[in-house]
Amino acid sequence: MLKFFAPGPDAPLLSDQGAIDTLYKRHRFRIMVAITIGYGLSYTCRLALGMVKKPLIDAGVFTPTELGLIGSALFYTYAFGKLTNGFLADHANMKRFFAFSILISAICNIGMGFSTTVALSAVLWGLNGWFQSFGAPAGVVSMTQWFSNRERGRYYGIWSTAHSIGEGLTFVGVGGLVGLLGWRYGFWGPAAIGMLVVAGSYLWIQDRPQTMGLPPVADWRKDHWQGDRVEKTVEAGNVFKTQLTILKIPAVWALALSSALIYVTRYAINSWGVLYLQEARGFSLTQAGGMLMLSTLAGIVGAIGYGFISDKLFNARRPPANLLFGVLELIGLGLIFYGPNTAPVLITGMILFGLGMTALVTSLGGLFATDICPKRVAGAAMGLIGVFSYIGAAIQEQVSGALIDKGMRVVDGVRHYDFGPAILFWIGASVLSLTLATSLWRTKLRD
Repeated sequence: MLKFFAPGPDAPLLSDQGAIDTLYKRHRFRIMVAITIGYGLSYTCRLALGMVKKPLIDAGVFTPTELGLIGSALFYTYAFGKLTNGFLADHANMKRFFAFSILISAICNIGMGFSTTVALSAVLWGLNGWFQSFGAPAGVVSMTQWFSNRERGRYYGIWSTAHSIGEGLTFVGVGGLVGLLGWRYGFWGPAAIGMLVVAGSYLWIQDRPQTMGLPPVADWRKDHWQGDRVEKTVEAGNVFKTQLTILKIPAVWALALSSALIYVTRYAINSWGVLYLQEARGFSLTQAGGMLMLSTLAGIVGAIGYGFISDKLFNARRPPANLLFGVLELIGLGLIFYGPNTAPVLITGMILFGLGMTALVTSLGGLFATDICPKRVAGAAMGLIGVFSYIGAAIQEQVSGALIDKGMRVVDGVRHYDFGPAILFWIGASVLSLTLATSLWRTKLRD
């Protein structure tokens, strides 16, 4: 098994510059498509539970508290899986590493479509979280292997649109499937999508360039920073020891806490936003999914825009861009939860929230950390940030479920919800996250 996931040996270096250029251009394009579209589509296997919460509650299968427990199982296993698998990703063949993880995730979703017990659902959803945690490290490691330093922000921004692609497909596609065929298909539909991702990613994702006889990407792009001396030392030395050095960087810990807090708000909207729009704003399931789809479309613009703005406008400095997009996200939340219940206000709120949230996830969830850590251990940096991020998401799931359950009343057979305490919890997390992120204003990049 270990040999199956191990990276291949370096091949003899090609001497034909034209062949080198052709192979690099071909595989860079395919890898970006695979890690962006593939990772985005695989997101449906992670977000499916959020689309079936109301049908499950209405059918008496689970209570909000039980759904919070099941949902948190994924986030806890994802958190620790992202840490360990982030470290493993630095030593693995991305082609096999990513495809295998999505295969198991799809199988877990098939099982969820049959389960009606809390214990079994929590186990299946927890396993799903563990194998989903392979995806982000695989994408980041692939990028650091195939794209050079000064390209990182732009391509990372493009890759980060995967979040919005997956969320949008879940809110509209999976939501429509649930409305037509019932809650079980909310899991079986994503499972089918996952199987397609397995085949596509295995065909298009490649191992390191050196295994194909190509030079390191920094040599090919002639994009060497002073930090490349560090990278060469890492290559020649012990990768694990270098992975441990990131624990000594104070800014990494501040980023981890900031990311944990922004993930509270991110997954609060992903997990409970459909229920909120249905119960507090009077939307149907399809309408609620469509409204959240607006935030995901805006998120695509936010992720790409963040990469270009931070690279070009702020010379690869992330804190000023964090502040800009953080303010947009908070304004969006204010309109969604406290603005008038009119279409223009809610649409504006969703767009601003989507722009800001996806940009912050792009930065706090990984890009900023890869800027200030050695490139060769990018997977470990992502893993450390990830464990904090998804512990935050897991705590959110349990706390939100309990707060919503406590505020739920049944009057004449009709459920009434008080989302007020949960909303304060979600917005407060965003405010604290932005405060922490802004404290890193003077943090220097590794160059």
